[in-house]
Amino acid sequence: MINTLYPFTAVVGQDQLKLALILTAISPRIGGVVVRGEKGTAKTTTARGFAALMPQGQLVNLPLGATEDRVVGSLDLEKVLTTGHAEFRPGLLSEANGGILYVDEVNLLSDHLVDVLLDAAATGRVTVERDSISHTEQAQFVLVGTMNPEEGELRPQLLDRFGLAVDVVASHDVGQRVDVIRRRMEFESDPERFVAQFCDEENAVSAALVRAQEIVDELDLTTNNFQRIAIVCAGFDVDGMRADLVIARAAAAHAAWRLARAEAEGAANHKERGITDEDIRVAAELALPHRMRRNPFDSPEMDEEKLDELMNQPLPEDPGDDEDTPQAEDENNAEQAETDEQQVDAEPQGENLQDGGAGDTTDNRSSDNGAPTPPAASADSLPSASAEDPVDTSTTAPLANKEDRAVQGAPFRP
Repeated sequence: MINTLYPFTAVVGQDQLKLALILTAISPRIGGVVVRGEKGTAKTTTARGFAALMPQGQLVNLPLGATEDRVVGSLDLEKVLTTGHAEFRPGLLSEANGGILYVDEVNLLSDHLVDVLLDAAATGRVTVERDSISHTEQAQFVLVGTMNPEEGELRPQLLDRFGLAVDVVASHDVGQRVDVIRRRMEFESDPERFVAQFCDEENAVSAALVRAQEIVDELDLTTNNFQRIAIVCAGFDVDGMRADLVIARAAAAHAAWRLARAEAEGAANHKERGITDEDIRVAAELALPHRMRRNPFDSPEMDEEKLDELMNQPLPEDPGDDEDTPQAEDENNAEQAETDEQQVDAEPQGENLQDGGAGDTTDNRSSDNGAPTPPAASADSLPSASAEDPVDTSTTAPLANKEDRAVQGAPFRP
C-alpha cells in the first residue's frame, strides 16, 4: 500500500481550520490552534496534509502516554556512563522544529505537559535542566491540538493559552457531502493519480506560505489598528490582554497571506500593503470564540451582529496631539524662556522712565536754602491710583538711597 498523504487543498470545506493553520505557520508566536469537534470531521487529515506543505514537511505526533523526558528531551545516560560527558537527547518538541506538533485528544493530556507545549509554542524554544545542567533547543513549530468536547473540556487557563480556536462540524450540505465521498474513494483507489490532480494547487499554497513568512515582519500595525483591536476585545469583555496580542499577530499574518496570494496572481496593490479592518475581523473570529464569557447554554459561535457593530464603531481621537508630544513641549518651553528673557531685559528701561531721570547727576537746588528741588511730575508719567485700584508694590524696585526717594517725589529728610 502506497503511503501517500491526502492533499491539503483536496479537503472539502473546513475553511476556518485551513486558515487557522496557515496563519499560525506564518507567525508561530500566535501560539497554536485548538480544534474542537466530533470525530470524522477531517481534523487529522487536514493537519497532516498541511504539514506536507511546510518547508521541512514533517508532522510529529505526541501520544497521550508520553513522559516529560520524551517530550522536552533528556540527558543521554549511556553517553554519560561511557564517556563521562553529558549529551542532550532531543525530545518531541525539538523533533517538531520547523513542522507541526500534533496532539490528538489534547484535553486528555496532563495539565503539566500542556503547559510545557504551550510555553514552547509561544517562545520557540525548549529548555531542559537536569542535574545542574541546562540546555536550550530551538523549537519553532505549529502546535495543533484536537479535542472532542464530549470527552471533557480543557481548563479555561489552558484553553486561553491556545492562540486560535476552531470549531469543526460535519457539513449538512448535500453537495459537499457528495464531494467528500467521491474524493475519498478516488484517493483510496489510486492515491498517486489523485494527488497529481491537486499538485498545482498544493505548490501555489506552499509558495504563498513561504512568501507570507518573508513579508509578515515588514507589516506594521498603526495606532488605528491598535484602537480597533482594543475596541473589539473590550466589547466582548474578554479577560486579560492575551486576546489583544493574538489578534494583532494574527491580523498581521492574514495581511501577509493576502498580499502573498495577490502577488502570486499578479494583482498586488501597494495601497493595500497595510493591515486593514478586514484583517482584524478575520483574526478576531479565530481568536475570540474560546475566550468569551458565556453562560452554560449559550451558543459557541460569535455574535456577528455585535462584531459588526464594534468594527463600525468610530475610533477615539488620537491622544498624541502636537500639544502633548515631547517635541511640542520642548518648543513651548523654549518660547517661554525667550519671552522671560525679553521681559527681564525690558525691566531696567521701565524703571528709568518711572524714576523720571534718576540716573541724572545734575544737582538741582533752590536759591533760598540750597535744598534740592524735586522735579515736577507730569500727569502722563505718574501712574493713576485710586481706592478701587490699589497700587501693586510687589513689582516696585527697592529704593537704593535717599536721593532716589527724593527724585521720585518722596519728602526728603536729612
